[in-house]
Amino acid sequence: MSDLTEKDTPDTGAHRAQGVRRGGGAPGERGRTTIADGVVEKITGMAARDVAGVHAMGSGMSRTFGAVRDRVPGGAKAGVTRGVKAEVGEKQTALDLEIVVEYGVSISDVARDVRENVVAAVERMTGLEVVEVNIAVSDVKLPDEEDEEPEPRIK
Repeated sequence: MSDLTEKDTPDTGAHRAQGVRRGGGAPGERGRTTIADGVVEKITGMAARDVAGVHAMGSGMSRTFGAVRDRVPGGAKAGVTRGVKAEVGEKQTALDLEIVVEYGVSISDVARDVRENVVAAVERMTGLEVVEVNIAVSDVKLPDEEDEEPEPRIK
């Protein structure tokens, strides 16, 4: 039998397999993960649209241009990000949303619900801390008002 202690034993693969790690830290914590602004914008757009009382995202003009872009092959920025701007740092994000609400709903309640839904979705999916969610209500959708999408030129 050998008189060597663990500290005196040569470093072999067997020791690494038993839990001695090289390279510092757990394997899941080595390296960096970056999240693009567009990823957070998509998550935010989906979460905001899920809230009752939100009719659309973006101003009337951006919705009109977006509808035209959506019809041009290869020209569409994802419609889900319309009306959403995200600033993403290493650990935090700040969000600006522009929404259109349905007539008759409480705007303050809808804004609160949007904030809660967006913060929960973004923090759960990205691990980023949402430091602020600014909401601009740009319009109210009246019951008898038609959507502002242009007529298709080709039928």
